[in-house]
Amino acid sequence: MQKLLLLTALVVFGISGLAQESSDTGQIGWLAQVARIQAAQPHWITPVITVTPRLEQEFRYDIAEQKQTQGTATEVYGNGKGPEFIPMQPFQVTLGLPSYVVHHQASASDGWSDFSLLVKYRLLARNENHGNYILTAFLGANVPTGTRNIGAGHPTFSPTLAAGKGFGEFSVQSTVAITLSTSSIGVVGRPISHNTALQYHVKSFFWPELEFNSTFWQSGVQAGQKQVFATPGFVIGRIPLKGRLKLAFGSGFQIALTHFHTYDHRLLFTVRFPFS
Repeated sequence: MQKLLLLTALVVFGISGLAQESSDTGQIGWLAQVARIQAAQPHWITPVITVTPRLEQEFRYDIAEQKQTQGTATEVYGNGKGPEFIPMQPFQVTLGLPSYVVHHQASASDGWSDFSLLVKYRLLARNENHGNYILTAFLGANVPTGTRNIGAGHPTFSPTLAAGKGFGEFSVQSTVAITLSTSSIGVVGRPISHNTALQYHVKSFFWPELEFNSTFWQSGVQAGQKQVFATPGFVIGRIPLKGRLKLAFGSGFQIALTHFHTYDHRLLFTVRFPFS
């Protein structure tokens, strides 16, 4: 928790300076361009787990506490999140900073996970006044920089298609992805993941949600298996802080719905600092 508070303070200080400088000068620059890009798409908030098809610009930090099927617990600080930028229309780049993983068992060592990169390309979008929908393609890449037995040990790529549709204050955001490994294909296979978030916007800042997070294995040692989690949760945001800087935070609890699951349940906390 101390690591989270320290990182949060550093992020607030750095980003608030950038946002305030742009607001004070009144110049039409990068942040103003980002605001125009985001104005053309729906204004839903990013769910706790499902990656939004929206183009976002923020710094994000998550913490996950995961209970394994044998009863042991694992804590993940960072959870592969980090800075998200919109360099130009219609792209977003996300740097997934390595997480620190803590195992509460003597047989497993603690250490760092892999570095990841995600690029979004927005194919089409209409805001709430012109249809309220969006379609985006992602390409994710995992770089094996992590500690032994924590990182994947080899690069992976994850092409993804994401879509969303709003109906007044209610919205549906969904993604489908396949993970392609460059090694050990006979072991890890090529899992297909499907996430869907159902959200409702209450008042100004409250976004209750229910997510369904699924993974299907058609090859590898888990061929024929599938796991599905239901994740009730909420996000509160975007609360104005200073200039263009805002705050959003939330939590979710994953519950296994299928007999087969690689872990039992997981509690997640997320904090984001949007700036645009």
